[in-house]
Amino acid sequence: MPGGRGGRPDWGPYTEAVERWEAVTGCPAPGPVDDVGRLNPPFVEWLMGLPAGWVTAVPGLSRTAQLKALGNGVVPQQATAALRLLLDRHTARALPDAA
Repeated sequence: MPGGRGGRPDWGPYTEAVERWEAVTGCPAPGPVDDVGRLNPPFVEWLMGLPAGWVTAVPGLSRTAQLKALGNGVVPQQATAALRLLLDRHTARALPDAA
């Protein structure tokens, strides 16, 4: 994504979303592609809201294995939302009606 300022990619129409996620995570976005134009695993890790190195710093894990693990992973924020929804439904069924 050439054309950015200060060595940062030009995110184009995604600039606001990237900057918002940077503010939420407190971490700048890694480059989206590596030096040969392939998807950069640390970028995927960052998109998912995982701590830097959660997958990409595992010793001996190839780039392909990192992307496979990330692709098969669950976004923690989505898992949290799903668990809350399920817990709310379970709790509502377990409690007697207040009427």
